[in-house]
Amino acid sequence: MSDPEGNRFSARAARYARVGANVGGIAARMMGTRMFGREADRSRYAAELTGVLGGLKGPLMKVAQLLATIPDALPPEYAAELQKLQSQAPPMGAAFVRRRMMAELGPDWAGRFGAFDLQPAAAASLGQVHRARSHDGVPLACKLQYPDMQSAVEADLSQLGMLLAVQRRLSPEIDTAEIQEEIGARLREELDYRREARHARLYAHMLADVPEVRVPGVWAELSTLRLLTLDWLEGRPILDYKQAPLETRNRLATAMFKAWWHPFSHFGVIHGDPHLGNYTVFDDAAGHAAGINLLDYGCIRIFPARFVGGVVDLYQGLRDDEPDRVVAAYETWGFRGLRKDLIEVLNLWARFIYGPLLDDRVRTIADGVAPGEYGRREAWRVKQALREKGPVRVPREFVFMDRAAIGLGAVFLHLGAELNFHRLFEAEIDRFGLDTVAAAQGRALSAAGLSAPA
Repeated sequence: MSDPEGNRFSARAARYARVGANVGGIAARMMGTRMFGREADRSRYAAELTGVLGGLKGPLMKVAQLLATIPDALPPEYAAELQKLQSQAPPMGAAFVRRRMMAELGPDWAGRFGAFDLQPAAAASLGQVHRARSHDGVPLACKLQYPDMQSAVEADLSQLGMLLAVQRRLSPEIDTAEIQEEIGARLREELDYRREARHARLYAHMLADVPEVRVPGVWAELSTLRLLTLDWLEGRPILDYKQAPLETRNRLATAMFKAWWHPFSHFGVIHGDPHLGNYTVFDDAAGHAAGINLLDYGCIRIFPARFVGGVVDLYQGLRDDEPDRVVAAYETWGFRGLRKDLIEVLNLWARFIYGPLLDDRVRTIADGVAPGEYGRREAWRVKQALREKGPVRVPREFVFMDRAAIGLGAVFLHLGAELNFHRLFEAEIDRFGLDTVAAAQGRALSAAGLSAPA
């Protein structure tokens, strides 16, 4: 049967018109300001763009979220405004929800639940989440996709080049050609909620021996291509614990570290959507914060074992001062045409990202740097160096790895955690081996019904 919401020309054309009229106008004003030598009012343009994307919903808004977390992919004024989209997407109403649920589960959709709240508990770029209950009283989370998202994805990806082309003209130090490919691949995966269900099963397998992290169960009989029903995991927002005792904040930061690094170091899988809305905190029987609920599985990146090996090689090369190993790691990641001066520039950023892992002592992630300034000095130094020696083309496999690492660091900053990150990381790679990772990944993917990466 044909898919009434598949990638259709009519829906793409409508999307082109909406996006082009709004985003194109802003891009034109940006370039016009530059051409006539005037100082761009980036704050005003950034606020305009954020408002436009928030109303448009869909993948372009998601793209903006992604670009806002990649260092220097967008000017800082744009990054600051676009990050607001993580939590400020306007929801769709009850009539929309009824129509969508009927389309996914049939006319008697409401009878398949014990209860269903038509008001969303959360709204984001590609869909919104509703609380529900099974007939047995089990709390459920129903993630419902907005209509025509497949057409919107294809239309928006074709126009993403406009935003990146403008940025390359304004700041050509970083070649973003492969960023669009990677974002496109991940966005297309995010549209398939059946795949997200398999991702959730994958994480349940990978984190089975990590009690500090909880993964919701999948309700396959209440899920479709555009509806995903999971267990509702009760918890409080992680930012509620910013003023908690240090012991509590450290416990939560350790859980976050394991939730991210354990799947990557043992199975070659990362959770690529690091914003704070994807985590909540669960309590133990005594009512104390015990760990992290991991809620969303749309943006998952599966790497071949060799890429994981490159991450470990770069860490050990920096730790043991082995330049050849460092260069080999960059090449494994996909950087090409590296000269000595460009390697030195990449090392500036690598030492920033790996800094807490290399430092064998208890410290905060920023180590005395104000949270608002964390990473800015390094990003500025990299940008200045690349103006003289670049550009550098960012390989696609690097995009979500870097983004997720920065997002994880932001969680540690919010919590003000004080940990020995070096020893936590060394414990995760204690028995690392390419064959071991490849074998473990194969078993985990097979159990979840997923294929190995190319």
